[in-house]
Amino acid sequence: MTDRYDALVIGGGVMGAGTALHLARGGLRVLLLDRKGLGTGASGVNAGTLSLQIKRAALVPYALRGRERWAAAEKLLGFDVHYRVTGGLTLAFTPAEAAILEARMAERREAGVPLEIISGDRARQMEPALGPRALLASYCAIDGYADSTVTGRAYRAALLAAGVAVHEGDGIAAIEREAGFVLRTEAGLVFRGTRLVLAAGAWTRRLARMLGVDFPIAVRVNMVSVTERVPRLVTRTVGHATGLLTLKQSENGTMLVGGGWQGQGDAEEGPATMLPDNLVGNLRLAATALPDLRRTRVVRSWLGYEAHVPDMLPLAGAIPGVADAWVLACVRGGNTLGPYLSELLATRILGREPELPL
Repeated sequence: MTDRYDALVIGGGVMGAGTALHLARGGLRVLLLDRKGLGTGASGVNAGTLSLQIKRAALVPYALRGRERWAAAEKLLGFDVHYRVTGGLTLAFTPAEAAILEARMAERREAGVPLEIISGDRARQMEPALGPRALLASYCAIDGYADSTVTGRAYRAALLAAGVAVHEGDGIAAIEREAGFVLRTEAGLVFRGTRLVLAAGAWTRRLARMLGVDFPIAVRVNMVSVTERVPRLVTRTVGHATGLLTLKQSENGTMLVGGGWQGQGDAEEGPATMLPDNLVGNLRLAATALPDLRRTRVVRSWLGYEAHVPDMLPLAGAIPGVADAWVLACVRGGNTLGPYLSELLATRILGREPELPL
């Protein structure tokens, strides 16, 4: 193909799609590419939790603004992402966990998260189905969730309305520098552009190496499960002081259970596989929080790749030594932060100063 674009964005998750959308709305001619489909990576397989209690203190200002973007998603994207504010509880079952909870939440409260520390009894008054082992809890009234399974459809509608060209189901075989950037795909297509954005999550390291840059990216294989439909057990999201539990009940009655328990796999080699002991551990922790889950059947479990760098902070900004190339990846809690970080990156690419630093 001989068409030339103002910007080539690789990666169709929240961060890549969000960047492409803001660049197009800023007047650029944009092509978005994804090796599978929009929202089929980490952005579409996570549990959908939008909790401020599990964000690092340094990222709280970004998470607060990201939550605002999700709240306005129907207006910004023209699509209902089923955003709900439910409030969220984070539980501690032991004195050691209670100490961890108090220390972490003190940092996050100081950073601007509106939360309070409450007793286990108070938590059970709020959610009577909680188990007796909860000694202490933190509560944030503005925690909630969005339906991650509609992320791809929501962004596709907005991207097409903004004039973004979308190319799916085709991986990148090579990136070359030639009067900008030339992308050669596995299907043999060629795309040219003036600017390049890498937002491919767990596949970002491979793409960056094509530019001669090696980022210290590692990959986690996170696990999520869904149960059969059950009568209403909780109205709020539920987490654990260690960060190893996210639990919520959907409007249809199913329970979504996550928390970063690991599977096994390589993003480049093919599908990941479950580690049965970790699945049992995740479900056991969920059943400690909500004992009624012991009588509930798991319908399906799945895995998703999540990338991170050693300091666990976002990899966001200009790629060193490569003019007109940017990266946005490795964001822990990227489902919450993604809509805002993509807005910041697009602002920078368009030549303006972003509201907060990348």
